[in-house]
Order: sequence, then C-alpha cells, then structure tokens
Amino acid sequence: MSTHLQTITLRDDERQPCEVWTRVMGYHRPVSSFNIGKKGEFHERRYFTESAAGLSASVFSHRKNLAA
Repeated sequence: MSTHLQTITLRDDERQPCEVWTRVMGYHRPVSSFNIGKKGEFHERRYFTESAAGLSASVFSHRKNLAA
C-alpha cells in the first residue's frame, strides 16, 4: 500500500465562509450575530495555554487525584 500526501488548492470562488461560534454566558452563539462592540471584544481575547503558564501534565494529574 502506497501513501502519499496531496496538497489541495482551492480558488477563492470555490471557497465557502466558515461560521465561527463561541461560548458566551453559558451558551453557544455565532460570532456573526454579535454587535460591533462584542465582535471587538471577541477579537481582543487572549487564550490560556498551560505551557505558557508553566503548568505541566503532572500538575493536572495531581489536581485530578485530589478531587477524586
């Protein structure tokens, strides 16, 4: 069996828009339904990553064991 990677290239007229949803106040909403101020807040969001905070998988497993 032969496997090879193939790159798919689309022209702009072949593309379709992607609808982005986000969780707000406990429920999910499409970003397209936001008012201009809420859209601005959405684009200014910072995303938390464990590695950037210096946390490792062992910290999470320790917390999980404490909760059990």
